[in-house]
Parts: sequence; structure tokens; C-alpha cells
Amino acid sequence: MVNDALLFLFGLLVANAGEWAIHKYILHGLGRHKQSIWAYHWREHHAICLQNGMLDKGYQHLSLKWNSQTKELVLIFLAVLSQLPFISMAFWYVAGIYVSIALYYYCHRKSHLDANWAKRYLPWHYAHHLGNIEDGNWCITWPLFDFLMGTKRKY
Repeated sequence: MVNDALLFLFGLLVANAGEWAIHKYILHGLGRHKQSIWAYHWREHHAICLQNGMLDKGYQHLSLKWNSQTKELVLIFLAVLSQLPFISMAFWYVAGIYVSIALYYYCHRKSHLDANWAKRYLPWHYAHHLGNIEDGNWCITWPLFDFLMGTKRKY
């Protein structure tokens, strides 16, 4: 029972570290280059949020249109698939990662549909988009790795 809980917590930690690293190094690092496959995050999602006070209408409806939201869902699907081989040997670890992925999607989507909710419950993510803090506050669901890596910024 204790081992299961530790594995679950470890899954949450690994997912938070992954969220931080993917956001920092891939979506913002590689994504700043116009020709990058990851440029959509910087040039589409961030631009829309800045113009609309955090609102990204692409989150209002699921669509088959190839946009920031469908690209995000593809990345989430790939993250889920990447953990399937481990489910039989470390179920609670994978469960922690899957819970974190679900929380990430819920929080990220909700924050871009309701700016007041984002400002109240995810102020670090709100600041990332509207507080001129593009080079920090990489975590969305909870800012543990931003604290650990020294990238947590106040708005």
C-alpha cells in the first residue's frame, strides 16, 4: 500500500517535470523558430491569448481542424501511449502520470476559457501569458518544478 502511494506520487512528480521540460525546451525553445513544428505554441496560442486577455476560443469546441488544440491533444495522446508499456509492472506510477495528464488538460483548457478562474487558481499560468513572463512559469497544473528549477515568477 505504501509502495503504491509512493509510485503514484512519483508518477505525479515525473509528469510535472515533463510538463516543465516540454513547455520550456520544446514549446518555447524550439517553438520560437518560425520553421519549427512546435512554432504553433508560440505564434498561435500565445498570440491569441495575448490579444484576447487569456481567452483562446479554440478550446470552446473540439474540432478536427489542425490548430493549437488538436496539436496539444496529439501530444497528450502520445504521452499516454508512451506509458502503456509500463502499466503492468508499475500501475500506480502510470496512474499518477495519467492523473497528472488529465489535470493538465482540464486546467489548461479551463484557464483559456475563463480568465478569472485562471487568475484565481493558476496565477502562475495567467502570469505566463499576460504578465510578460514568457520565460518562466512553465508548469500549468502546479508549479513544483518551477520552484525547484528557479523559474517561478510572480505577476
